[in-house]
Amino acid sequence: MKSRLIATLLMSFGLSLTMSCWVTFLNLGLSETFLSHWMAAFRLAWPAAAVIAFFLGPPVQKATVFLTNRIP
Repeated sequence: MKSRLIATLLMSFGLSLTMSCWVTFLNLGLSETFLSHWMAAFRLAWPAAAVIAFFLGPPVQKATVFLTNRIP
């Protein structure tokens, strides 16, 4: 359970950081307020991503095993 939690936090951190950067960039471009808007978006995104990843992790792993065993 400990390694699952740590993996979830690290993966959600990385994905939230990069995705919030990308979406903020698409919406604002490189403006003077880019960094503050990006960090605000990240602060909202990371907790949501962590919870979602924690609960979706096991079904995604099962689906991965199912698919990889069915594809030659």
